[in-house]
Amino acid sequence: MINLYMMLTLLASFVLTTIFGKILIPILSRLKFGQTILKIGPSWHQKKQGTPTMGGISFILGIFISLIVCVPAYYFNFGKKFMETDFMIVKLISGLLMALGFGLIGFVDDYIKIKRKKNLGLTAKQKLIMQFMVASSFLLSIYLSETTYFSSPITTVNIPFFGLVDLNSFYWIFSSFVIVGIVNAVNFTDGIDGLCSSVSLVCSIGFIVMSKLLNMYGLGLISSSMLGGCLGFLVWNFYPAKMFMGDTGSLFMGGLICALGFIMGDISVLIMFSMTYILEMFSVMIQVIYFKISHGKRLFKMSPIHHHFEMTGFSEKKICILFAVSTLLFVSFGILLGGI
Repeated sequence: MINLYMMLTLLASFVLTTIFGKILIPILSRLKFGQTILKIGPSWHQKKQGTPTMGGISFILGIFISLIVCVPAYYFNFGKKFMETDFMIVKLISGLLMALGFGLIGFVDDYIKIKRKKNLGLTAKQKLIMQFMVASSFLLSIYLSETTYFSSPITTVNIPFFGLVDLNSFYWIFSSFVIVGIVNAVNFTDGIDGLCSSVSLVCSIGFIVMSKLLNMYGLGLISSSMLGGCLGFLVWNFYPAKMFMGDTGSLFMGGLICALGFIMGDISVLIMFSMTYILEMFSVMIQVIYFKISHGKRLFKMSPIHHHFEMTGFSEKKICILFAVSTLLFVSFGILLGGI
C-alpha cells in the first residue's frame, strides 16, 4: 500500500505538471516571457530565442498540488502506524518551504531578465544574499527542532571511509554553503533542452530508493512527486524544447534536492547524488581560473561542460543521456555509501 501511495503521488504530479505545461506555454508566449539567448553561446542556440521560460512553474504546481492531495489521503488511511515523528514533519515542511523560497528568488530573477530583455537579472551579490537567507532559515528550523526533540542539535557528518565526524558549530556554516552551492550548481546544469530535468529525474529515483531503505515515508512521497514533476516537464522540455524551466524551476529544483538530502539526514549522500551538478559548476570555476593564469587560453571549448560536449559534436539528446547515465552511477554509489 505504501508503494501504491507513492505511485499515486508520482502519477498525480506527472499528470498535473503535463497539464500545467500545456496551459503555460501559450500564456507565456502571449506575455512574451521568452528566453534571451546570448551570442557568446553556440550559434545554433539562437533559434531558441523567444522560447517560453519560467516553465518551472508547471512542476512547482504539480509537485505541491499532488502532495496536498495525496499526503492527507496517505495519513488518513494509515493513521499513526506510519506517522512521521514531529521532528520529521518539521523537516518535511521546512524543506518544501525552502525549495519554494529558492523558486521565488528564481522567479524574480527571470522576471527582471524578461523586462530588461537581457540575460541579466539579479546581480550575483543579490542572489547570494537571498539564497543564504533562505538556506539559513531552513537550517534554523532544523536547529530549533533538534534542540527541542533531542536537547542538542545533531552536527555530525558521515565522511566516507572515516565515519562520523562532529563539526560542532561549523556544521551550520558548512551546511549553508553546501545548500547554496548545490542550488547554484543545478542552475548551471540548466543549459540545454532536457538536461537539468533528466539529471534531476535520476536523482529523484535515488531518493525514492533511500526512502525505502531508511523507512522514511514522507521522503518517499516527496521524492515520488519530484519524479513525476520531472517526467511531466520533460514532455515539454525534451529536445526540441517547447518551454524552459528558467531560474524559477532550476533554483526550486536545487532547493528541493537539498531539502530531500537534509530530510534524509546524510550530507555525504546528498553531495554524491548531486555530483553531476557539482562537476558542471566546477567546470565553470576551472575555466575561469585557467583563463586567468594562462592569459586568455581556454581549457574547455565552452563552459559549463555540457557546452564543451556540444561544441565537440554531441547532440543535445546524447548529452542528456550521457549525463543521466553518469548521474545514475553517482546515485548508485551514493546509495551504497548511505547503506555503509
